Parts: sequence; structure tokens; C-alpha cells
Amino acid sequence: MSTDSLVLGCMYFGTRTDDATSRALVERFLERGGTTLDTADCYAFWASGTGSGGQSEEMLGRWFADNPGVRERVTLATKVGPEPVPGRPGEVVGLGHEVVMRSIEASLARLQVDHIDLYWAHLEDRRTPMAEVVSTFGRLVDDGVVGRIGISNHPTWRVEQARALASVAGTEPFTVLQLSTSYVRPRPDTVVPGKDHRFGFVTDETIDYVTTHPEIELWAYSPLIQGSFDRADRPFPEAYDHPGTTRRLAELRSVAVELDATPGQVVLAWLLGGSPVIRAIVGVSTLAQLDAALDAAELTLTAEQRARLDAAV
Repeated sequence: MSTDSLVLGCMYFGTRTDDATSRALVERFLERGGTTLDTADCYAFWASGTGSGGQSEEMLGRWFADNPGVRERVTLATKVGPEPVPGRPGEVVGLGHEVVMRSIEASLARLQVDHIDLYWAHLEDRRTPMAEVVSTFGRLVDDGVVGRIGISNHPTWRVEQARALASVAGTEPFTVLQLSTSYVRPRPDTVVPGKDHRFGFVTDETIDYVTTHPEIELWAYSPLIQGSFDRADRPFPEAYDHPGTTRRLAELRSVAVELDATPGQVVLAWLLGGSPVIRAIVGVSTLAQLDAALDAAELTLTAEQRARLDAAV
């Protein structure tokens, strides 16, 4: 494994994380071998005080402008879909053709770049036919505005539907899937506070799907469950309270002691070094948190340790 396996999540850059701290985090990430930054046009509308997003992209845009030449060292990912519609509480812009075309132009302007390396369909939009979504995202690749396209918070059958439509149309398919997962999982059919995407979690079906289709990368957001593995002031949500979690946490702590690491670091090492590889998106607000995550990316689990972690259910 290497630090390049990690993705730096930039959700709160420009809102809860001030400009100076955000810049320091990006620079440390690149200094230590990281390359991939993940943001979205809706970040972070709920923390901005305006009801609209774009602050994270704007912060990164200022940083790119102040650091000529650094763009070539960065794999830049951003997303479209959940930005709120002004004056319509609870409604989001979605993935319609005109929305996506306007949104990509706005993202490019905020980021002060001429292309996006990876552009995500951030969440489902069943108001828009999937064929239209596939055509629109494929056109962005054909036009050279976007390098690759990804799909986030969609059920597996919709991902496969999109890829099948792309195959028939001869256009670029989605080749990256982003969902939430970690070493422990919530009970089935439970609601996890803050996770309001119905199909936002990795399941056994997801693992089978990406294993069968190795051309699809799997990315995981919230892999550390807001610090619950390491922080007593951040208990796991109630949905994680079941015997499987108890057994997994016990094994996790045992391995952490053996490696002189924190449980959270072992979780990241487990995700990054598994099969299939799951690229972890880490959201941090301090350099110490970032360094701990980058150290985890360089941590190697023995085959015996990984087998123990996998067997705890």
C-alpha cells in the first residue's frame, strides 16, 4: 500500500475548516505522496449559512490559482446532483442534462481549472431517465472536459443499468463507485443518523459486483464513522450496536495493539489492502489526523492478522 491509495475528502474546506487549515491539509497530503482530492458542488451548503454549496470548490480554486503548476500533480474529483434548489425546501437539482451541463461549467469556474479528472453522479435522480444521465456524462468525456466518470449512492442494479446503456450507446461507462463502508456495519434495515441515502452502503452484493467487474474501482466515504473507532466522545450510532460489532471491535483492538497503531489506522489498512481494494476517502480537520491516516496507508497487515479481522463476525 501507499499514501496514494488514500483520497483526501474536502467536504468542509471553506466552511467548518478555514482557508489556512484547508491549504495546510492539501499541501501536507501532497508532500506525503497523496494525489487525489474529492469534493462536490454541494459542499457544504448545510454549513455555509447561505443554503448553497460551492465553498469547497472555491477554496480549492484559490489554492490552485496561488500554486501554478500544481494542478498536474493532482487527481481532482467533484460531483453533481444534491445541490438544493433555491426556494424549494427538500428539492435538489438532480442529474438532468441541462443541470449537469450548467453545473460542470460552474464547478470549473469555482475550481479555476479547465478539466475534471473524475466527475461523479452524486446520488440517484429517478426523475431523469438513466439513458439521459449516461449520455450526458459520456458527452463530457467525449468533449475532454472530464477524464473519467463515477457513480455514487446508487443501488447495484442501477449501476449495471447505466453501464449496459453505455455499452449499447458506445459511450463512456461509469468505472468508479462510491458508497459508505467501514470495518463494522450497521444492522440491516436500520437508519443511521446523517446517512440518508437509501442505497448508500456497501453490501455483500456490492463486493461481489466489483469483484466480478475489476475494472470498477470502489471508493468508501466515512470509513472511520466520524472518529468512533478512536474517540470516546464519538460513540458509534445505535444502529451499529449488535454482537457482530462487539466481536469485530475486540479483534480490531487486538490487532491495533500488535501493530502499535490505533484501531482507526487498522481500519484504513484493512480497507486499502483488501481484495477488492477499497479506496478510503478521509475527511480530516487537523494535520495530526491527516498524518495518522497517511501513516495507516503505509501500514501492512500480515496475512494472519487480516484473516482474523475477516473472520470476526
